[in-house]
Amino acid sequence: MELRRFLLGYRPFIFMVLLAGHLGERPTGAAEPPSAVEQSLKFIEGLQVRPGDWPQWGGSPLRNNVSFGKDIPTGWDVEAGENIRWSVPLGSETYGNPVVANGKVYVGTNNGGAYIERYPNKVDLGVLLCIDQESGRFLWQHSNEKLSTGRVHDWPHQGVCAAPLVDGDRLWYVTNRGEVLCLDTEGFRDGENDGPVADEANATETEADVVWKLNMMKELNVSQHNMCSCSLTALGDHLFICTGNGVDESHITIPETRAPSFICVDRRDGKVLWTDNSPGENILHGQWSSPALAKLGGVQQVIFGGGDGWLYSFDAAGENGKSKLLWKFDCNPKDSLYVLGGLATRNHIIATPVIYDDLVYVAVGEDPEHGEGPGHLWCIDPTKRGDVSPTIVYNAKDPKQPVPHKRLQALVAKDGDLERDNKNSAAVWHYVGSDPNEFETTMHRSCGTVAIDKGLLFIADFSGLFHCLDAKSGKAHWTHDMLAASWASPLIVEGKVYIGDEDGDISIFKLAADKDLLAEINMGSAVYTTPVVAGNTLFIANRNRLYSIQDGESADVPAKE
Repeated sequence: MELRRFLLGYRPFIFMVLLAGHLGERPTGAAEPPSAVEQSLKFIEGLQVRPGDWPQWGGSPLRNNVSFGKDIPTGWDVEAGENIRWSVPLGSETYGNPVVANGKVYVGTNNGGAYIERYPNKVDLGVLLCIDQESGRFLWQHSNEKLSTGRVHDWPHQGVCAAPLVDGDRLWYVTNRGEVLCLDTEGFRDGENDGPVADEANATETEADVVWKLNMMKELNVSQHNMCSCSLTALGDHLFICTGNGVDESHITIPETRAPSFICVDRRDGKVLWTDNSPGENILHGQWSSPALAKLGGVQQVIFGGGDGWLYSFDAAGENGKSKLLWKFDCNPKDSLYVLGGLATRNHIIATPVIYDDLVYVAVGEDPEHGEGPGHLWCIDPTKRGDVSPTIVYNAKDPKQPVPHKRLQALVAKDGDLERDNKNSAAVWHYVGSDPNEFETTMHRSCGTVAIDKGLLFIADFSGLFHCLDAKSGKAHWTHDMLAASWASPLIVEGKVYIGDEDGDISIFKLAADKDLLAEINMGSAVYTTPVVAGNTLFIANRNRLYSIQDGESADVPAKE
């Protein structure tokens, strides 16, 4: 323990050196950029985790879900136990993506599994489970009792939807209650109660040991809509978080327009270092995206997807204790319109931005309850500054002065609004489908994040189409209709691409510009999460069960639930 604490004391400096050298910019004179796998490996080397671990959503702050592994199965059977090392029950609904670090698997869910006696499954909770990676044995859980304000802030049975970040014996995550927490990964099994929070009522081996807590609702006046679900990331000792600030239950009023949407927090003690309220009064609904981070254009940039459909980049260090905006990009057409009830053409951003070869990729989306709709996928140059949207809105009455952005519709033609090309545009390409007149070749709204390797980009949209594009040009190579909605993001590993859907199918494709569907395997219930690989093992969480999948293994078949 003393050695670990000594190393943790010097870890931020080591981490900063490694990150500055390995994330983002291409080394001078290098013919080719590091591969997606190499970038993740180099980042993970800067953390106190095992080689081959997957310590946060997307593996690294680049958020590109491209992993490394050997002999990852393309076939298994959850009913017969074939190639299943172990499986364990989760809650009744699971949306949290698994994270694997230092021999433990962490996943957000609800209390349907009732692992702790004092919380029978009739008690609705948000839960972060800690499972032993080798055996599937339950170790401990962090329990979040539901907010008394109800579904406006904490939607029933959705549980914890965010993935944590793990480094050494510390874990950080955002709860459904709007809290940022630091936990001891050993729980109370190490015989210690780490502080400053030391008043846990149930300091037993199956409970979480909370180190510090930041309540964003109480301390920052945040009013999240439905829940918080940001999978935070870090640069050194700086944590970056989307607060989830949004509308009230009327879906019209934003009760806290001055509350921050994006914050930077010291990961050692939870102290707030800088905040920004940039979409402010223009939030459309909620804010459920997660930040990405890399050194781009000579600056460490943290990139947030906003609830107004804009992408925002900030200098990660801030400036004099305040945020420092570098650029912003409107990801919707200016004449698109936001309305309630699923008929909107304007969207916000649920996906996490991804950084690949010094470019930024992101798609727009909506709350799945609002149904299907038109989508947009962008490739953005992050070296420009200011408003780098494709066009700027003016008004005929004053054609030289840009019109401030309007919440529901940026360009209202009947009011004399017009748009002009932005000479400062950072758009590299814009994808709406190879033929938007046909359903099967249209880009629709997406909750998912892109995954890119060897110049090929993959993304699933909420209408169930899986798209393969050229990452540099945006040219469509192929689409595949999964015949079921997909909330998930792809995994690329060992020259193959894995993607889940709401019917519970995992489709596996060859990593190629020509479509080659290798397998389609049913997981028994809906898969809302993204597959991950760690330690040459594939981990998949379906709606109510977590599977450890490894070639040659055979597990006892779980009882029907």
